[in-house]
Parts: sequence; structure tokens; C-alpha cells
Amino acid sequence: MTCMAVLGRPRSINVRKVLWVCAELGLAVDNPAWGEAGLPLQGPEFLALNPNGLVPVLRDGALVLWESNTICRYLAGRQGRNDLLPTEPLARAQVEQWMDWQATELNTAWRAAFMGLVRRDPAWAEPTAIAASVQAWNRAMAILDAQLARTGAHVVGPHFTLADVVLGLSAHRWRCTPMAHAELPAVRAWLARLAPRAGFQRYCTPELS
Repeated sequence: MTCMAVLGRPRSINVRKVLWVCAELGLAVDNPAWGEAGLPLQGPEFLALNPNGLVPVLRDGALVLWESNTICRYLAGRQGRNDLLPTEPLARAQVEQWMDWQATELNTAWRAAFMGLVRRDPAWAEPTAIAASVQAWNRAMAILDAQLARTGAHVVGPHFTLADVVLGLSAHRWRCTPMAHAELPAVRAWLARLAPRAGFQRYCTPELS
């Protein structure tokens, strides 16, 4: 039986999304650390799998998939985990709505702040851009806080779903970035609810943001 593999350096937030989902599903996977020394993302071997040169990539037998949220959806469906990704159209759309928001609006908001304050990337060192990103990131997180205040539990309601995985990682990154943080009590309470989960404990540690 061919082992499933998640290709990508395990520090990557997008790789950790997939690894956390694998943990929720009880799937044992290989995790070759593409993107680290000796495994270049721009080499022909990796680009043959993902022409974007980005991680993660999932290999499941002959199947190759890229885009982290798509991989998470595939894995939940593959394992028949309707609790993580419902089959009923509206319930599924609500989960996917928040997953897509994470990948577009929330990721756009945090990029300059995270790259400048945590990664110390010289290309993201402009103070005005960082300050604007901090404000945008806090505004976006306030949207999540309002949603969690409405549900009183998890992102789309009383039950844990894929939306909690992808947004749990993003909220952990927000919490760990050295900047001014908005006071978001519903986010804080939700992170406390996520904390006992093995995937959260493994992939949302202080050194991983």
C-alpha cells in the first residue's frame, strides 16, 4: 500500500493545516520537508508536482494535489468525515466560506505585519506598511471574534470543522506576533476550547507561528 505524503517544510502554516487535518483523521503520512536545504521548491522535480513552487503538495498514490485548503477538503471527503466538512449544501458552504475568507481576506491583512515583525524580511520593513497591516489584521480578527460570539462555540456553530483548523492556525499566528492586539474575548475563549486537541497542541506551539 502506497503511503500518503504531505510535501513541505513543517514550519509552513499551510503545511501545518494539512498535518493537523491528518491528525484529526488519524492518517499516518510522510512529511518530506520540501523547501528546506536539499529539497528546493524551484527545482524541476518539485515544479513537476506544483508549477507554482509552493507547499504543501499532497501525494496519495497517483494523485497529486496542491492548495492547502483544497487538500484539507479532499482528505475530509476521502475519509467520509462529514463532521469536518458537511455534505449538506448550506452547511458545507458555511464551512467553505470561512476557509476561503481565511485564504483571501485574512491572509492579505497579516502579510506585511508578519513578514516584517516575525520573519524580519527586508522587503517588508517599511513601518507605515507594517502599521497598516497591524490595523487590518486586527479588523479582520474582529470579524472572526463577532462570528464566534454569535456561535458561542466554533467558527460555524457548535461543532469543530475544517474552518476551525485553518482559522485556529491563523489566530495562533495573530496571537504570537509581537504587535498591539485588539481585545477579542470570543477568539480567546475559542482558542482555549481548541487547546486540548492534539493537532492544536502539535501545530500551534509558540515556536510555530
